[in-house]
Amino acid sequence: MTEKISKSAQKRRFKDEESAAAELAMLSDKDLKKMSIGQNVKDEIIRCRGLKDGALKRQVKYLAKVMRDDSVDDIFSFLAERKGSKLKDTKLHREVERLRDVIINEAIEDQQSCLQDGRIWEPNWSGEELDSFVQHYPVDEGDLRRTVFQYVKTRLHNHNREVFRIVKAAVEKAEMLRKKTQITE
Repeated sequence: MTEKISKSAQKRRFKDEESAAAELAMLSDKDLKKMSIGQNVKDEIIRCRGLKDGALKRQVKYLAKVMRDDSVDDIFSFLAERKGSKLKDTKLHREVERLRDVIINEAIEDQQSCLQDGRIWEPNWSGEELDSFVQHYPVDEGDLRRTVFQYVKTRLHNHNREVFRIVKAAVEKAEMLRKKTQITE
C-alpha cells in the first residue's frame, strides 16, 4: 500500500509509542528479563526509574524514540500479553480504519473518473490499492469489491461498516497466520 501517512496519523502513532514507553518504564526487573528487546532499550527503561515529572516525561519520549529502532510491534505484543495493554488493539483499529479509507477513496475516485468520461461504473472496478490489499491480506476479493461498490453507490453507513468488518477480519487473520508461522519456526 503506497498511501502517504498524514501528520495527524504520525502524531497518533508517536503518542501510542510514548504510551507504550510509559508502560515499559513501570516494568519490574523480572518483566524486563522476559522481554526480547535490545539492550539499549532496556538501559533506557532502567534510566526512567527514579525520575519525576518533567525529567520522566523527557526520558519516556526518548525511550519511545529508541524503541522505534527496535521492534515496536514486539513491545506492543508483550504489553498486551503480560500487562493487558490495549495499545496494540488501538493500533490495529487505526490501521484497519486507514486501509478501509484508502480503498473507499480509491473507489470514489474511480467512480468520479467514470462519470467524467461518460462510462458506467461497474462492480468489477479495479484499483492499485485494492489489488495491493488483496495481495497482502487473505480476503475474499469479490465480497470486498461488491461491498465497496455498494457503499460508493449508496453512501449508506451500513456498507461502510461492512467494509470495515471485512478489512478487519482480513488484517486479524493475517496477524494470526503470522503468529502461527513464528511459533512453528
